[in-house]
Amino acid sequence: MNPPRRPGFVRLLTLLGCWLFAGPAESQPLRVGVYHNPPKILAGAQGRPSGMFGDLLVALAREEGWQLEPVPCQWSQCLAMLEQGEIDLMPDVALTDERDRRFLFHQTPALLSWSQLYTAPGRRLDSLLELDGRRLAVLRDSVQQHYLTQLADSFGLIIHWLPVETLEEAFALLDMGRADVVAANHFIGDLKAREGSLNTSPIMFLPSKLYFALAPGRDPALAAAIDGHLQAWKQDGDSVYYRVLEQWSGLPDTALPRGLRWAILALLGLLALALAFTLLLRRKVAERTLALQASEQRLNTILDSVEACIYIKDEQLRYQYANRKVCELFGVARDQLIGRDDSLFFDTATRARLRENDLRVLEQGERVAREELNMLARGEQRSFISVKLPLRRPDGRVYALCGISTDITEYRQLQQDLHQLAFFDPLTGLANRRLLLDQLRRALVASRATGYQGALLLIDLDHFKNINDTQGHDCGDELLRQVAGRLRAALSDTDTAGRLGSDEFVLIREDLSTDPADALLRLRRETGDLLARLSEPYHIGSHSYNCGASIGIALFSDANGDMDALLKAADLAMFSAKADGRGTLGFFNQQMQQEVNRRILLETELRGAADRQQLALFLQPQVDAAGRITGMEGLLRWQHPALGRVSPADFIPLAEHSGLIVPIGHWVLQQACDLLAGWAHHPALAGLGLSVNISARQFRHPGFVEDLGRLLAQSGANPARLELEITESLLIDDIEQTISRMEALGRLGVRFSLDDFGTGYASLGYLKRLPLSQLKIDQSFVRDLLTDPNDEAIVRTIIALGRSLDLQVIAEGVETAEQAERLRTLGCNAFQGYHFGRPEPAAHWRARLTGKS
Repeated sequence: MNPPRRPGFVRLLTLLGCWLFAGPAESQPLRVGVYHNPPKILAGAQGRPSGMFGDLLVALAREEGWQLEPVPCQWSQCLAMLEQGEIDLMPDVALTDERDRRFLFHQTPALLSWSQLYTAPGRRLDSLLELDGRRLAVLRDSVQQHYLTQLADSFGLIIHWLPVETLEEAFALLDMGRADVVAANHFIGDLKAREGSLNTSPIMFLPSKLYFALAPGRDPALAAAIDGHLQAWKQDGDSVYYRVLEQWSGLPDTALPRGLRWAILALLGLLALALAFTLLLRRKVAERTLALQASEQRLNTILDSVEACIYIKDEQLRYQYANRKVCELFGVARDQLIGRDDSLFFDTATRARLRENDLRVLEQGERVAREELNMLARGEQRSFISVKLPLRRPDGRVYALCGISTDITEYRQLQQDLHQLAFFDPLTGLANRRLLLDQLRRALVASRATGYQGALLLIDLDHFKNINDTQGHDCGDELLRQVAGRLRAALSDTDTAGRLGSDEFVLIREDLSTDPADALLRLRRETGDLLARLSEPYHIGSHSYNCGASIGIALFSDANGDMDALLKAADLAMFSAKADGRGTLGFFNQQMQQEVNRRILLETELRGAADRQQLALFLQPQVDAAGRITGMEGLLRWQHPALGRVSPADFIPLAEHSGLIVPIGHWVLQQACDLLAGWAHHPALAGLGLSVNISARQFRHPGFVEDLGRLLAQSGANPARLELEITESLLIDDIEQTISRMEALGRLGVRFSLDDFGTGYASLGYLKRLPLSQLKIDQSFVRDLLTDPNDEAIVRTIIALGRSLDLQVIAEGVETAEQAERLRTLGCNAFQGYHFGRPEPAAHWRARLTGKS
């Protein structure tokens, strides 16, 4: 609160000048904000200002010839309108530093007032500390609200604030029991208390001087005029000023009783004693404060000399103390750090980890000690050993945490450097012999445990010695580094690359396959790619150098888990590769290498087999219980000019593995559609169905449904005569997509048969959802049907299941009349196998069924 300002001689001259030269009344009316705060200000008859301030303003207007224009508004609304210039004057405003900057005030206060706390009748409030946990109604944006808020923060009180627009609203909340306490000026509070609707507490605060506030930019002559009249009125005991105060105070006699005067004198005496005691207490406090400051300075000196970050955080994780090391770490002064949280100093991930650990201390009272890897906001990563302890109040509640974080970044870097020297080649950065042998020993143990094949690749650079001797060691070293880079690029997550010696490198390959043949095939392909990459020119300086490699390969199974034997096997394979002319790779197991070579040859030849017309679609008949042919199954055959007839058991899995099954399957479906279209013109063939095996990879191909639809449309084949045989493996992954595609093809008329039923993992729950028309009993159950009761039980179950699902059941692999008869006895009415006909070219069956040779 600003002290009262005395006009002085110059100010009196200014007032006189303003009065002399003000002239007639302003042509514009004076807009006055009127809000309801009786008895100080309220709207009277016809909305005119009334109350203490209202009547004084009317008297001022009468003296000065002002034309008043009342503008009704709420308290906070009036303040905002005054600041925006929407009104010119607002009565009953307490002067504060903040308001003095926003508005124009006159010098002489219009009224002196104070604020007081009031409760409902029958409720008591004897101390400010009793506000803790209470509901307090207060005028929004008022000086009472700001003062009490600061007071509550100082004492740590939790007050439930109820900001209101008018004091009438505050008293209504108190009356309804929705508020416990009301803060109001003593004028209206005492008036309500005399009416019996309030209980006056002994808590008085915030003595205030009340003024008329003018909008910023208004003519100072208005303020000077108000000051002139107030000063004159206050010097005259019979003036309108005192008549207004007497009218609205509600007290008929202002004289104090004799007893009350003596009581006041006694109180003044006690006040003097209290002031003396206060002065003495202040002296003691000052002395104690100086001692504490000296002690704090000594403690800060000690803590700042410690080579560790020491800090204190409050319950909102804001820094309340930080020593010199913390400030140096963040690059800020201490006063810039206090009150801030970690959001300015660490990245998002680090802040989340720190917050988790800090809350364990603050919320659970734990002692947390751990290593932290923190990324500073400026992008620097640091390692710390941190210990965080809870700080407790006397009642045991945690109010803050104290942390001690020691920077161990250089120590961790030293550890990393030592580890690099111990286990890695300093020139290439690859694993050295020590680490390679450890990794190889671990890989052999893992291979025995999982059953997955692994391999050891020994790589020797061809002609490296010539380059190293002729171009110098710097050139040779750079070539070795580039070789290491190419090896790294070829590694998978489980592989290890290392350097054994001058120009010898090692690759440890893991988790290749559980099948040794597949492992060899994969090794052959990927190592061939690596060999080609190592043979590319090496660009060093302004020159390019060619330096190929020879690679020896030994599977883990070649040495039966013996590490020394495996190293010898890889060495022998590498020398074999060099003996074959360098720039090649060699396998230790020659028999498996021959098998790999055969599979590679088959894959190469299979790629063009359809274009070279080496593939053919043979047909095997399907018959009913009477032996009548009802349909055919298309079976793919491959006749190679040099290899002879290649078994489907050899080339179908190879096509699946290489992805060739998709174009080959497309060719088979095209042939099947053309056959069906041709059969439609012959009465003996038109009623036959044609079933084709579809692999899971082909069925899941993105364009499978659309491709088959185009083939049916282009050939003119009847989709109802086409049956696709799928296996249970198709039902393992993404069953929903499988059902969706089957239903899409079903809408075209295509039928489905579940092939090799009983050998897979089909769920009966899924089986009933599939749009199937047929179940096919696998030939493995038919083969021993007459001798194995278990096979007979399985066949009987499959037939019963087919009937319950309204599906046709057909048995494949029927080779004898006895098998056929037993199947008929069990209820099977459809058959396929050598007993009824072997797979033959389509022309053979066409001639036989149409009677044409």
